[in-house]
Amino acid sequence: MAIDAIQMSLLKEVAELDALPVGAYNIRANGESAARNTTANIDIVTKTDKPGIDIIIKPGTKKESVHIPVVLSEAGLKEMVYNDFFIGEDCDIVIIAGCGIHSCGGGDSEHSGIHSFHVGKNAKVRYIEKHYGEGDETADRGKRVMNPTTEVFLEEGASLEMEATQISGIDDTIRKTTAVLAAHSSLVIHEKVMTTGTQSAVSDFTADLNGEGCSCNIISRTVAKDQSRQEFISVLNGNAACAGHSECDSIIMDDAKVLASPQLSASCTEASLIHEAAIGKIAGEQLIKLMTLGLTEQEAEEQIVNGFLK
Repeated sequence: MAIDAIQMSLLKEVAELDALPVGAYNIRANGESAARNTTANIDIVTKTDKPGIDIIIKPGTKKESVHIPVVLSEAGLKEMVYNDFFIGEDCDIVIIAGCGIHSCGGGDSEHSGIHSFHVGKNAKVRYIEKHYGEGDETADRGKRVMNPTTEVFLEEGASLEMEATQISGIDDTIRKTTAVLAAHSSLVIHEKVMTTGTQSAVSDFTADLNGEGCSCNIISRTVAKDQSRQEFISVLNGNAACAGHSECDSIIMDDAKVLASPQLSASCTEASLIHEAAIGKIAGEQLIKLMTLGLTEQEAEEQIVNGFLK
């Protein structure tokens, strides 16, 4: 199927694409495959038992990328997609995902994606995921809903760095991430979320640190405005000599609500687990300083928020 101008605009927002990317890719538009390319080292196969794809990356693949963005521009479309990544030993790759929804009338639009990452021994993966919504803002428009689930399985010495961003336009989201870490593996998650209006966002992380010398670091920065609601849940289970750290840092504004619920569990005396959480408003002295430079209060707030979410 052809990719229209609205869908190309969404691809620019969620995957920084002005045209079809170089390398392996699978672009999904309005519930169908719109474009696909494979390489000698990366194969993409359509599932036969349910919607979605298998992405198979040969051992030793380095300096290659995979793009798997999803765009929705049809009102009322709801879909569930299953994407499984099988990353061979000693790889070093980048995976760019993301989902954009353009609302164009009544009826909720919803994308739920379940991504599993099976990362082989000593492989390195950088995973970038951005969620974005735009379009009709009338009172009777349908909701833009995204519920991503990420399942991570790291073999010995493997590492995955995840960058998850949701800054604009998503009404409801439940972001659930689970991870199982083997010896000397590493998981790093950087999350950035902003909610406005009556939007709701839940981030739910659970990591089982099962292997000696493994580590997990979760860093969440969020801004809640207007009457929006956010919830951050993190569970770190230290089952071996490991290091785990989770951090939630939130700016709350207007009549918003933010909840942070950390949980640490250790079953090994050599497990080192830390959680940090901070929720607060923008400091008055920051606003005053920027306003003395000629910014309005609103412009000063925007500067502070943008810097916080960088």
